[in-house]
Amino acid sequence: MLNGKRIVVVMPAYNAEQTVEQTVAEIPRPVVDHIILVDDHSHDDTVAVAARLEGVEVIEHERNKGYGGNQKTCYRRALACEADVIVMVHPDYQYTPRLCCAIASMVAYGVYDCVLGSRILGTTALRGGMPLYKYVANRLLTMFQNILLGVKLSEYHTGYRAFSRAALEAIPFADNSDEFVFDNQVLLQLVAGGYRIGELSCPTRYAPESSSISFRKSVRYGLGVVGMTLRLLVHRLGWRRSPLFARVNPRPE
Repeated sequence: MLNGKRIVVVMPAYNAEQTVEQTVAEIPRPVVDHIILVDDHSHDDTVAVAARLEGVEVIEHERNKGYGGNQKTCYRRALACEADVIVMVHPDYQYTPRLCCAIASMVAYGVYDCVLGSRILGTTALRGGMPLYKYVANRLLTMFQNILLGVKLSEYHTGYRAFSRAALEAIPFADNSDEFVFDNQVLLQLVAGGYRIGELSCPTRYAPESSSISFRKSVRYGLGVVGMTLRLLVHRLGWRRSPLFARVNPRPE
């Protein structure tokens, strides 16, 4: 626990056999109360390896539900486990689990409602192996979103993030996409509700055993981000209401 808050780590897994053990080993157990791994119908031995790890609850999808669909299961289960702070850690070891305590504390002590582990802060992204085209796309999409939404984040596209229970319960994440754009939809919903989003510099590691989406899926994700940003802008201007944002409960003053 941190500040009397129950900390739950969720791990959306897909073909993470080679890295899941190392990832779990570096999660700060004195702070984290529970670990949930949701396997999205992997083709390797991710489930078998995870099942051998102490203190890890393993949930298996009978069919592949997509990255967003996996997170939906993660968050539902974490909320059912009475989590006060939910931290998402990818089991592919692309983000260091050692920062779980730092990220969770910023939520547990009420500084922010959501905290992102940013690969851009600290200029470690390219040194960590992020492909140049992904870096450029990240910067362009982030600039586009910041300008249109009046927000100032270093990136919207990291998979390392922590949420307060209240923030997750306030957004209709179950209605979001089952694909990669789910991540961005969640952030846009929090922006729409006036929730506080903070960032923490996080080194990244791109390696052959780390998961990475294909160029084709990256393009689809980018187009989805542009579309969702415009959708929120139109919603804000009152031109066309969107259920994804209209159903967000605003942050209490």
